[in-house]
Amino acid sequence: METESLGVSALSLADECCSTEEDLVKLTTTSEEVEKEKNSGGFEDLLELPVERPERRPTCLRCSRPQKVCLCPFLPVHPLEVSTCLYIVQHPAEESRVLRTVPLLAACLPPGKCKVLIGRRFNEERYPELASVCQTPGTLILYPGSDAENLEELDLNSSSAAYNIIIIDGTWSQAKDMFYRNSLFRLPKQVQLKTTLSSQYVIRTQPTNTCLSTLECAAIALSIMEKNDSIQEVILRPLKALCSFQLEHGAQVHHSKEHLLKNGLYDKPMPKNKRKLKRMERLVSNEKI
Repeated sequence: METESLGVSALSLADECCSTEEDLVKLTTTSEEVEKEKNSGGFEDLLELPVERPERRPTCLRCSRPQKVCLCPFLPVHPLEVSTCLYIVQHPAEESRVLRTVPLLAACLPPGKCKVLIGRRFNEERYPELASVCQTPGTLILYPGSDAENLEELDLNSSSAAYNIIIIDGTWSQAKDMFYRNSLFRLPKQVQLKTTLSSQYVIRTQPTNTCLSTLECAAIALSIMEKNDSIQEVILRPLKALCSFQLEHGAQVHHSKEHLLKNGLYDKPMPKNKRKLKRMERLVSNEKI
């Protein structure tokens, strides 16, 4: 009888333990669920809060600059009268840059005289107009190289037809990639600028002292093609104003990589890529890159 009573007591004790453990699990689960509800409720409340979008500064429709630093006073009152048509083939990365120069160039010229085509690869199917222009005898592509003729020495009197000039807009590495990877750009006569002028686009780093921005190249090329030196001055005026505004608001003058290397001021790690390293060495030794 005692053995049976002990067995019954053990069973009842086990039941109580099981019951206690179950209650503990239920209690723990309930508290976790409550905590989750509190947390999720908090996140839901945050998600329901209205999001205030920052107001964009009013932008001038003509020069595409904020109205406080509008460059329209530095643009020509009337578009420059030119017979030459510019085709700017622009790398997609340039479109998002705040301090790009192509909008200023377009604002100086009549509608239809500065056409901007954005992309990396250009073929006849996707760009039939550009393909047709590339096959026209009066089309030139402005890109330096051993096969390029100096634009200043070109015989412009041999043709009475208007010329087209293709200019690649991008960093120097992007422009090089676009030039060599697009077969269309082999069709026009390749030309380069003989000028040794230093770039006035001092708020952006250039590889060498004589590397020019897209706007500067276009300004010099148009002044040569139109035989009018004042064109260069008029187009460069808004660029000078842009740089002046930026320097007044805290921007720093960007010296070329060539200048920094020659004067021991280049503070970035030297590239591990052998071709880039040789390019750096050529900058220091004044060799053509």
